[in-house]
Amino acid sequence: MDKYISLPISKEDAKNLRAGDYVYLTGVLYTARDAAHKRMDESLKEGKDLPIDIKGTTIYYMGPSPARDGRPIGSAGPTTASRMDKYAPKLLDMGMIGMVGKGKRSDEVKAAIVRNGAVYFAAVGGAGALLSKAIKSSEVVAYDDLGTEAIRKLEVSNFPVIVVMDSEGNNLYETARAEFERK
Repeated sequence: MDKYISLPISKEDAKNLRAGDYVYLTGVLYTARDAAHKRMDESLKEGKDLPIDIKGTTIYYMGPSPARDGRPIGSAGPTTASRMDKYAPKLLDMGMIGMVGKGKRSDEVKAAIVRNGAVYFAAVGGAGALLSKAIKSSEVVAYDDLGTEAIRKLEVSNFPVIVVMDSEGNNLYETARAEFERK
């Protein structure tokens, strides 16, 4: 079933999503990849504030290619989420509600998703040019020196994702595989 969700995702919306749901996100997504996550983690260890208010945010694990003429951003495909697994539980515990990436997540991330009523979405890898069409604006908000790995604020409209791990810990990668093997 297709669902349309406004960002930031409410706790109620997150709770109502199920692994396998097709979702279209509209609102503000933040981007952050490995280098930005490492820098945020270092800031927290030093007792400093994060450069964005993490509470209620959804972070897209993506580093865009340069924008073409007339577009706010270039190709905007997801990166492998597991590279952020050592940082995600802390951010979830601080109030982050959603993550968008591709690939599996660790048991620690799954536990943090369940503990915090959050959600992990997948965007289709290899479809970055198509995904960029749902991005209406892009602005670097932190760590400009990191180039494509800077934290960006994206305004998205009907950005297509699939719920991989829901707030109850159901994992589409596991249930789909089991269903396939059963058939």
